[in-house]
Amino acid sequence: MPAYDIIGDIHGHADELKSLLATLGYHRHRAGYRCVDRKLVFVGDFVDRGPAIAEVIEIVRATTDAGDGFAVMGNHEYNAIAYHTAVPGRSDAWFRVHSEKNTRQHQATLDQLSPNEMADAIAWFKRLPVALELDGIRVVHAAWRETQIDLLNHSLESLGRLGVDFLTESERKGSALNEAVEAVLKGPEIALPVGHSIVDNGGHKRNTVRIKWYEDPAGRTYRGYHFGSDDVPDVPMNAETLDGMTGYPEDAPPVFVGHYWLTGRPAPLASNVACTDYSVAKGGKLVAYRWDGEQVLKNENFKWVEG
Repeated sequence: MPAYDIIGDIHGHADELKSLLATLGYHRHRAGYRCVDRKLVFVGDFVDRGPAIAEVIEIVRATTDAGDGFAVMGNHEYNAIAYHTAVPGRSDAWFRVHSEKNTRQHQATLDQLSPNEMADAIAWFKRLPVALELDGIRVVHAAWRETQIDLLNHSLESLGRLGVDFLTESERKGSALNEAVEAVLKGPEIALPVGHSIVDNGGHKRNTVRIKWYEDPAGRTYRGYHFGSDDVPDVPMNAETLDGMTGYPEDAPPVFVGHYWLTGRPAPLASNVACTDYSVAKGGKLVAYRWDGEQVLKNENFKWVEG
């Protein structure tokens, strides 16, 4: 069975990436990296925030093009596509609004890539899969939601790969495709009880929170079933909120995600669920999980370098 090293969100931190790859036993192969008996898997979010975005793209792209690894799309790649795709028939309108907030999030990429480099990167982002199944593992940026992944893949075929038709539907609030993008690439969320809200890490007031989608929510409280702030109320979730939510099955293939800005010492989220995003873009760690065929994931298989 093939062995894989699954690497978390890089966000333009090429030095940490090269250091981690050396630690894992990979060596340069042209512009990418190679190991004789293992392959790399990248969980997305290559751009924004860090100081060496072009180099990260070059390494990941060369590695995957050479057949030495795989990559999935992150929400930052999706957002970049939408930010740089004009809405037809409207003057100075884009599928991702050029607001102060959105531009600030994307600013490092705007500063570091030339127009030609940006166009080339966007074309590559459009070819990235939204999820992968590889010899006994699953990889997706934020959440494995099979029905929604199927919808995304069908829509990419029928509407075109992240073109105008796809984005028109995926950016239409409340559409099934919009909900699939939000869950699979950005993480499922639930609405808080009426009258409750939190302030997120960016200082924005929110009445929804990300959830531990891999756990069974039955009998849980809002605080116990979310990622993030202790300001979330410690009250039971209502039946409507729980409808259709069952968690990720314990007998399903191990699934690897990024996205969640975790901190501390890396460890599995569940016996067959692991997050490899440990906040390198905020001074944390760039993390990999070394998978050798096990169904039950192990603490000792996480490897990392400090940001």
